Amino acid sequence: MEPEVKKKNEVWEWSKALLIAFGLAAIIRFFFFTPIVVDGESMMPTLEHGDRMIVNKIGYTVGDPERFDIIVFHAPEEKDYIKRVIGLPGDHVAYEDDQLYINGEAVEEPYLDSYKEGITGTLTEDFTLEDITNKSTIPEGYVFVMGDNRRASKDSRHIGIVPMEEVIGSTNFVFWPMAEAGVVN
Repeated sequence: MEPEVKKKNEVWEWSKALLIAFGLAAIIRFFFFTPIVVDGESMMPTLEHGDRMIVNKIGYTVGDPERFDIIVFHAPEEKDYIKRVIGLPGDHVAYEDDQLYINGEAVEEPYLDSYKEGITGTLTEDFTLEDITNKSTIPEGYVFVMGDNRRASKDSRHIGIVPMEEVIGSTNFVFWPMAEAGVVN
């Protein structure tokens, strides 16, 4: 085989391999996973401003969100928010004396324990679902979300319940900064 033909074949093979790699990367990013950067302090202490995370975009196409999942969704302000699912369809949500009540039952939020220790007063002001939505329960196809930093979070208490069609996916893996890389609860 002539050296020039061999060189052309090699260039063509490398070009095909790169095209396939970029194509697969684009498909994976568009349909399955995407990176996101935490913007703000509404999820502190669980997530810090600037944390980089991976969003699982396919999880809710095959399943439903669970209470306390961390999700990413399109907010009314043309921005993506990262919040924690507190209420699911059919739930009645209320807060009283810094205690979460779902359907009248007290529910523990262990991810807030370290944050509650360092503050004076309550972390979460009292409210009921009716105060926010004029509904007694969360309708099908919606979730009630809150940030972990309740004093500085714009969440369902302000923007209302979140339609599932606005949910991009769930996230629980920080990949940057390296010192904080890992799974979050």
